Amino acid sequence: MSTTFWRYRRRFAVDGAAGEVRVAVRTDGMHSSLILDGAERAHDTTPITGPGAVRNHRLAATLPDGRPLEVEMGYVNWWTVGIAVRIGGLLVHESHPGRRIAYPEKAARMAVKASADVPDGYDIGQLKRNRVPIMVDILLGLLFFAVAKLTDLPTAAIVGAVAGLTLVVAQRFVKADLLGGLAMFGIVMLLISAALAILFQDDMAVKMRSTIVGLISATLFLGDGLFGGNRLGRGLCRYLPYTDVDPGRLALGMGLLGLIMAGLNYLVAILASTDIWLFYSTFVDFFLIMLLVMVVFAFARGQLLRRGYKAPVKTP
Repeated sequence: MSTTFWRYRRRFAVDGAAGEVRVAVRTDGMHSSLILDGAERAHDTTPITGPGAVRNHRLAATLPDGRPLEVEMGYVNWWTVGIAVRIGGLLVHESHPGRRIAYPEKAARMAVKASADVPDGYDIGQLKRNRVPIMVDILLGLLFFAVAKLTDLPTAAIVGAVAGLTLVVAQRFVKADLLGGLAMFGIVMLLISAALAILFQDDMAVKMRSTIVGLISATLFLGDGLFGGNRLGRGLCRYLPYTDVDPGRLALGMGLLGLIMAGLNYLVAILASTDIWLFYSTFVDFFLIMLLVMVVFAFARGQLLRRGYKAPVKTP
């Protein structure tokens, strides 16, 4: 079952007939439909990657008077699509006058290269299945940042905790997975922040939440990793787009990552202002984690071990 990322609609009119091209960008490719006076007259599909992904869509139909109608659809830049409508080969409508309808060259090279072959041990379905909880985690972080800027850190922590508990309750009534992936971990952090804010009524207590949670999670992951990653490591494997991850190495790597991020948060909280810490905790540490997580994944998949040592070449 495919998932839709984005939709476009491009309307036009020819000889009094209302026309529309509907485009859906999905996980399995781009789909377009030509609608004339409310009825679908043509459909075209291209894959998400590969040589076929970069061609423009061609939607052909016949007008009531017998003349051939063709609509060309494709990207006009990296983020939007355009159409060109022709009757009998003559251009009668452009959604983006003067713009060339063609896949951006750099994007085309990326699409073709990505289809050469899917890397061993990679399963894109894992990412698709966890897109919702990842978005939830990001939105919780943005909520904390916005409330903190408008009020103060303790208030932001309490609001975030309430939002997190609301999600826990909502999960009982919706089928979509809201709390998988990193979302539940984010809610736990918000609850700890709220507890610190209520108990100490101090900004520094809230700022220390990442350090405290980081040390707790690091201890748990390291302990799990030493015993083969049979619990936390194996559970986390379910949320990764790889099939060749060693749970023990993954748990150890995440434990070390937790220690590093806890230490960095402590230094920023102690040495920098609250505004700088807020910006760091909401945006900067996210990108640092993403970079370090790639290293952890490579270690868990054995790639660092394969690349880090090369047997010496013996010369005769």
